Amino acid sequence: MPSASLLRAQIETALADRIPSALTPAPRIIRPVAATGVRELDALLEGGLPLGAITEMVGPESSGRTSVALSFVAQMTKTGKVCAWVDVSNALHPESAAASGVDLSRLLWVRCGVLDIPQVQPSQRAFSLPEKYLIPPPTKKGLHGGGFGPHPRNEVKGLSEAVSDLLRPEMFAPRCAEPQRKERPEKEAFEPNSQKPSARLSRRPAPSAKPLSRMDQAIRVTDLLLQGGGFSAIVLDMGSIAPEYASRVPMATWFRYRAAAEKTQASIVLLTQHSCAKSSGELLLRFPPGQACYDEATVFTGIEHSLEVARRRFTQAPTNVLSLRKPPQSVNTAGWRSRTTWAGAG
Repeated sequence: MPSASLLRAQIETALADRIPSALTPAPRIIRPVAATGVRELDALLEGGLPLGAITEMVGPESSGRTSVALSFVAQMTKTGKVCAWVDVSNALHPESAAASGVDLSRLLWVRCGVLDIPQVQPSQRAFSLPEKYLIPPPTKKGLHGGGFGPHPRNEVKGLSEAVSDLLRPEMFAPRCAEPQRKERPEKEAFEPNSQKPSARLSRRPAPSAKPLSRMDQAIRVTDLLLQGGGFSAIVLDMGSIAPEYASRVPMATWFRYRAAAEKTQASIVLLTQHSCAKSSGELLLRFPPGQACYDEATVFTGIEHSLEVARRRFTQAPTNVLSLRKPPQSVNTAGWRSRTTWAGAG
């Protein structure tokens, strides 16, 4: 009677044309990593974020995810690599990125939905993010039914001008009750043979092209960056987009990103408030809200950050020897503190 190994070899040989290695389990992939610049996080992840894979950083506003992404991009640009930042909500602050150590000459900043013209004030730009895509801020208790509101002294400003406009003389001028004759415009005579074909075609209304949404623009731009290659890290920032809109990205998109990242060995960092990539992501980091630090009673000096490794697909086993004792529980949390400029180095 043939052995099990011989039967397996025969089956795999017969199915080699259609299903290579049909009965052989896929080998575990241990990917190279790149440092993030945060000591505590690099020690937890045994080196940093994986290359050629998708890393999700999930958390609310002011949780530290953007700071970690900027620190990771700074480490990449310091070694001479080129990175890209796909900004869906126009939330990246270049001055803060430069202060974090990012070489802006090696960073491609893609601002989705923004028509930025030089020498134009921010209030006069053609792009404004609709409120429905943003997470509403928490309600602040105070004056005027739940918000601080303007001072009562400022509410009466402009009242005198409004009253004077209502009391203008022309507002009280007598009006004639007789009906006014309306002049009808003369109809233009249209002769088919009197106009040239080019003139007739020019009078047709131009088709109105519906602009792409910012989410579609971000997805298509990321596809182009992955297909073109040359970027060591691509950050897709959807942190200010509400989860119900960010979760509408189809799963096929994330599978396509994972395959492209494995081919180009580019690190994709996804910043969201809710996990979107699911099984396509290799590493999922959850950031709880940060805690403000006060060295004195009224001086803000920094924020205490922490994170939890919620999912990690591949981890390198230290040894092949199985112990009879229960292995110790691995640490999957890390914490650090970011200090303000006026507080100095900690």
